[in-house]
Amino acid sequence: MDSWGGVPLILIGLLVLATLAVAVFLFVRLLRMGRVARSVDMPQQGRIAFWIGLIYSVSPVDLLPDPVYLDDIGVLVGAITYLGHLARKHGLIGTRPIRSQVEDRPGRPPRELR
Repeated sequence: MDSWGGVPLILIGLLVLATLAVAVFLFVRLLRMGRVARSVDMPQQGRIAFWIGLIYSVSPVDLLPDPVYLDDIGVLVGAITYLGHLARKHGLIGTRPIRSQVEDRPGRPPRELR
């Protein structure tokens, strides 16, 4: 047996660990978006995308066998991207109120000028 015999197995193991780390990172990120997903202003499609991503990630039934987390990563990225898009579209994250949307009492200067 030569000294390079175990290298492919080590590389495969490192690749599996790297995909697992990415999947765990994305799963935690999706969990953190849960508050936004459960918001009253979030459309039903966003809530469905959140729960599908969450359930698929922990489900033992996968499209690819479990040491390969590429399907989980794909579903998580899709859910996070879609939730982020809907949250920005509906003003739940990443937006500041436009001056015309800020309600002030008549006769008083806008809040920015007080």
